[in-house]
Amino acid sequence: MSDVYHDSWEVVVVGAGPAGLLAAACAAERGRRTLLLEKNRKAGVKILISGGTRCNLTHATDAAGIIAAFGRPGRFLHSALAALGPRDVVALFAAEGVPTVVERDSGKVFPQSDRALDVQQALLRRLARSSARLQLGTPVQGIERRDERFVVATAAGELTAESVIVTTGGRSYPGCGTTGDAYEWLAALGHTIVAPRPALVPVTSSAPWAAELRGISVQDTLVRVVPQAVLDGRADPAERLAVARKKQLAERRGALLLTHFGLSGPAVMDVSRVITAHPEPRTLALVCDLLPDTTLDQVEDSLRQHCAGHGSRWLAHVLPPELPQRLADVALEQCGLRRDLRAAELDKRSRRRLAGAWNSLAVPVSGTRGFEKAEVTAGGVALDEVDSRTMQSKRVPGLFIAGELLDLDGPIGGYNFQAAFSTGWLAGQNA
Repeated sequence: MSDVYHDSWEVVVVGAGPAGLLAAACAAERGRRTLLLEKNRKAGVKILISGGTRCNLTHATDAAGIIAAFGRPGRFLHSALAALGPRDVVALFAAEGVPTVVERDSGKVFPQSDRALDVQQALLRRLARSSARLQLGTPVQGIERRDERFVVATAAGELTAESVIVTTGGRSYPGCGTTGDAYEWLAALGHTIVAPRPALVPVTSSAPWAAELRGISVQDTLVRVVPQAVLDGRADPAERLAVARKKQLAERRGALLLTHFGLSGPAVMDVSRVITAHPEPRTLALVCDLLPDTTLDQVEDSLRQHCAGHGSRWLAHVLPPELPQRLADVALEQCGLRRDLRAAELDKRSRRRLAGAWNSLAVPVSGTRGFEKAEVTAGGVALDEVDSRTMQSKRVPGLFIAGELLDLDGPIGGYNFQAAFSTGWLAGQNA
């Protein structure tokens, strides 16, 4: 049996992800005898695969910008961000020899090397200097409160501690070990668990043409989530666009990617949390404005001018050059128009309908790719049961909760990593 079971620990941190690594280092730097437990054979597994192995650390904004990105729940992060804000995260990694860069236009902050491994190694160096003990390959089976101390049960024995920080993550990417183990422990300790669901996840569709266009991307698309019923029976593009704006459940602008299963890309993944929260996702549709800086009337007028100036050309050759040809062909099919129709043959009604295909392309939703492909987990420990000033449980003194376990999820762009770093740091300062 490892000697960690014989030592007396002041703080035990469960889960060596971004929140846990910083929480353990921070607690140990305060002089607390700290043990960090990780079920995997290596720490920071999810860090290594994030951002396409580039690891989007944070966002180029201030604390207010991070809070706003999370919506109303973002207010919970005030104290955590005051303790460790976006600039602090950048400085922390720079001090560990990992300079960062801001991606043009997106505001995403990446390590200059574009290597997630450098991020993981920097956190491990900080942890090693702190004198915290890291114990790998040690799955936790439960946590109990006994006689003013915590008992952490593992397959190899029991550990005791004055304080416990739980940072095991949610259920996204379960292949990384994030299988939602802690929900049961925390519920047994008296916490309310808001039903976990996938967020930042690709969306599936039954539309056969979407699969046919797999690999096609549009870099700037405005995506809206709407009930399919509000679109039914509305043939006029202007009417469809107006009702989509009025009845939308969420919208996001960004890149769109067509795949063999449906839709992905930042714009789609950012609105996916609304789909996973809906009781009947199959009743929803994504309405995609493929030319968001151009109005329906402007698209129609452009088509009219192209057709007037190039009447002898095939219709497929006078469609908006900003869009991939294969996508243009699908738009023609959706409008019931032949690809080999001459531009001069396009009547006013068909032109209007075709223009609408760019501004309000409707894609039926069948579901999402689930936790297996979700970048983060929505739901988790109810925020009103955790003291946002310390990350300590309001139900169990000495118990701290940080990172993705909390009912707090933000959009793509480094926001979720920032929340994990900040809440982990604040927990480590107070445990």
